[in-house]
Amino acid sequence: MADSLQNPKPNVSAYYQTRAAHHAVVTSDWLAQAQAAVSIQTDDDSSGSDGRIAPVTGGKGYDKAFSVIDEFNSWRKQPDLAEAVAAIRALAAVIRASQATTMMELEIELKKASDSLKAWDSTSISLTAGCDLFMRYVTRTSALEYEDFNSARSRLIERAEKFGEISCKARRIIAMLCQDFIFDGCTILVHGFSRVVFEVLKTAAQNKKHFRVFCTEGRPDRTGLRLSNELAKLDVPVKLLIDSAVAYTMDEVDMVLVGADGIVESGGIINMMGTYQIALVSHSMNKPVYVAAESYKFARLYPLDQKDLGPALRTIDFGVPIPSKVEVEKSARDYTPPQYLTLLFTDLGVLTPSVVSDELIQLYL
Repeated sequence: MADSLQNPKPNVSAYYQTRAAHHAVVTSDWLAQAQAAVSIQTDDDSSGSDGRIAPVTGGKGYDKAFSVIDEFNSWRKQPDLAEAVAAIRALAAVIRASQATTMMELEIELKKASDSLKAWDSTSISLTAGCDLFMRYVTRTSALEYEDFNSARSRLIERAEKFGEISCKARRIIAMLCQDFIFDGCTILVHGFSRVVFEVLKTAAQNKKHFRVFCTEGRPDRTGLRLSNELAKLDVPVKLLIDSAVAYTMDEVDMVLVGADGIVESGGIINMMGTYQIALVSHSMNKPVYVAAESYKFARLYPLDQKDLGPALRTIDFGVPIPSKVEVEKSARDYTPPQYLTLLFTDLGVLTPSVVSDELIQLYL
C-alpha cells in the first residue's frame, strides 16, 4: 500500500531543501514570558498548521482508508511546517484512525508507522528524532493506570495532540527568546535558509529593531538566495555573500546565527555544509555563534568527526560538464563540535552546549 512508498530520490535528503553589547541572564521566568507571549498569539490564530485532523475511519489498523505516508505528505504541503512536525501530526492521526483493541496492538501500529516515516528519508536527522521523541512522549504511560482501553487510548490522543501543539509553537518561542540578543546596529551572519532563523529575524524586524544581515549564498542549492529575498520583503538591510567570502567579511559581523538539522549529545550540531567552517572562522575571530533549533531536533547521536555522519547526498550542478575522472564531494551537511558554539536557543530555553546531554536525558527518559 502507500506506506511502502519511498522518497523518490533516496540518495538525496528530502529534508534539504561576539561583540554583543550585553550579557543576558537566562531564567525560567524569561522562558515563561516567551511561552506566554506565544500563547497569546496562537489563541488568535488557532487554524492553519495548528489545526487538528478529523478522525479517519476505515478498517482495522492500516487499510485502504488510511496511510501514514499519505497523511505525512498532506501535512508537508504546508510550506511553513517542518518535516518533523508533519511526521508528528501524521503519527497523531494514526492513533485516531486505529481500530486496535489493546494497548499492545496500538503500540505495534505506532511503531510500524514511525518506522515507515523514518524510512521515507533515512538521512533526515530531525525526522528520525521527531518520531523517536513522539514515541517516548506519547507512549510514556500504561494501560494499567486506566479502567479500560478506551480511556488509555483517549489519553494517548491527548498526549499526541499536546506534543503536536508544542512542536508547532516551538519556532515562535525561540524567536521570542532570541530578541534580547539582537541589539540595534548589529550585523548578523546567517547561512542557508532556516525557518526558525527566519522567524527570529522577522520577529526582530516586527519589533522595530535596526540590524542588517549578511546571507551566504549557500551553494550548491543556493538557499541563501531565498532567505535574502524574504528579508528584503521585510525591508531588512541584507547583503548576499559568496560562501568563500565569510572570512573576508567577518570583521563586520557581530554574531553568527544558524539553524540545525540536528543537535547531538555532545552539544554540537549537524547542519548544512559550510556551517563548520563558518564556526571555525568565527571562533578564531572571537565572534559568538548562536544556534536556533527546536527541541524535536535533539538526536541521540554522538559523532566524533565528519565521517561519523550518515550519508546525506544532494545533486550538485556546477554549470559545466565535469569529467568522469573527477570525484565530486556530494555531502549535504557537516558536524560542528560544541567548542565552536556559544549558545543554543531552543523551546526548552537558552542552553549552553555543555547542558545538551542533560536535556537529552530528560527528553528520552
